[in-house]
Amino acid sequence: MQKLIPYLVVFFIYIAVAADFWRGAKSPVKDQSLKLHSAMIALGLIIHAWLLYQVIFTHGFDLGFFNMLSAISWLTVLIYWVADLKHQLTSLQAFVLPPSAIFALLPASNVTNHLMPETESPLFLAHIAIALLAYSLFTFATFHALLMTVAERTLHNKPTLIKLPNFPPLMVMENLLFKIITLGFALLTVTLISGMWFSEEIFGKAMQFNHKTVFSIASWIIYGGLLYGRYQYGWRGLKAIRWTLTGFLLLVLAYVGSKFILQVLLGR
Repeated sequence: MQKLIPYLVVFFIYIAVAADFWRGAKSPVKDQSLKLHSAMIALGLIIHAWLLYQVIFTHGFDLGFFNMLSAISWLTVLIYWVADLKHQLTSLQAFVLPPSAIFALLPASNVTNHLMPETESPLFLAHIAIALLAYSLFTFATFHALLMTVAERTLHNKPTLIKLPNFPPLMVMENLLFKIITLGFALLTVTLISGMWFSEEIFGKAMQFNHKTVFSIASWIIYGGLLYGRYQYGWRGLKAIRWTLTGFLLLVLAYVGSKFILQVLLGR
């Protein structure tokens, strides 16, 4: 039970901020509340980072399924927290914090280790770090795309299940979306290239065209196509949102899906 307490602290911090936001969602949030929310999220990030260090690095380098989800959720909240300081994306915490609270709890229930090889190689660790950052950027972009969907329907007086205040201008949100996707696409490209190299170095064989590779490349093509359409034809609005969500779904099938099947369902 004592081991579980710090995980519960992070969980309740994230949930408390989201719940307080939802409680006053029908009206603009006061500046004092926004500052309190930001401070609480920062505290949650610090504790969450400490917990991740304990579970990932204490007994080797353990980036199993639950640890990976927790790390991605931490990075996603961090990206949101930093972006919110400049762009006032307060409404986005309604999407980001609840799932991150759940994912932050998962390592506490992990009873098996999934130690990774070649953890003494700085290049391999850099490959892992870049991959996690790329997935987190696309996760943030997906939440941001969902927020844009709600904002667009609200501005056009269309029915929506979610009522949120404090939307930045749609043009600002759209520009931020493509900046995030551009950075994520660059990091995903580096991840795929370095993954091919490490497959040769560590496992002694070229990267195989299994479902993980196919979905990863398909996701890369989708995001690349979206960026091309944006800068060549000016794609925006619902078309950009659909392409963003499709690319993220393929990325989830490639990485999260494969780890879930192997480590959780099959127990490997």
